Amino acid sequence: MAIIEVSNVKKSFGNVDVLKNITFTVDKSEVIAVIGPSGSGKSTMLRSLIHLEHVNGGSICVQGDYLVKDGVYANGQGIKQITSKMGMVFQHFNLFPHLTVKENLELAPKYVKKASKEEISQKSRELLEKVGLSAKADVYPARLSGGQKQRVAIARALMMNPDIILFDEPTSALDPELTGEVLQVIKQLAEEHMTMIVVTHEMGFAREVANKIMFIDKGEILESGKPEQLFANPKFDRTRAFINTVL
Repeated sequence: MAIIEVSNVKKSFGNVDVLKNITFTVDKSEVIAVIGPSGSGKSTMLRSLIHLEHVNGGSICVQGDYLVKDGVYANGQGIKQITSKMGMVFQHFNLFPHLTVKENLELAPKYVKKASKEEISQKSRELLEKVGLSAKADVYPARLSGGQKQRVAIARALMMNPDIILFDEPTSALDPELTGEVLQVIKQLAEEHMTMIVVTHEMGFAREVANKIMFIDKGEILESGKPEQLFANPKFDRTRAFINTVL
């Protein structure tokens, strides 16, 4: 059953069409890897799902509720309720530098969730243990490596109990030796059946973890399919050319 349904979504910046009739579905527990050249619209598409970008047309439905239908958005409360089902992990971490790791995790739940202080504190400890950073709870972000910061960002997204997590190139700001520790956390979430959409340049990771690959070029989903099919036998020359440059 589709947990996200996207239909004919369009987005332009001025006269530039960034997204053109984007249509796809995401099933519960599915992991979709979104690949394509820089500037092809991957991040804009991802940000549109969580209302960080305002689309110019089309529909986005999450668990049966429309964020936007035929270009018309839900009311403010509806948008808030729908986007609260999703967590997002950004390329550049977006941690608050003046807060400790634990405080970064607990800030949003204290304001949004109706859990007690003790429950929130226990959950933050559990999630830091999950991402291998229990010892860093009272450390400020400036004292962390890039890989550690990104693992904190993943734990922070999980604090809100999302049904879906969106990853916007989670390893592209990291040194190669730190990439593995972040991908390992995402792999673990996949094994736990978390629904995820991952914009990534890591083709080996996409091939190993994703159930479906979507190739976006010039604002369009040129093709999508199972990793073994898309990597081994793409339908389009453009897809083949891209894969040959990155593998």
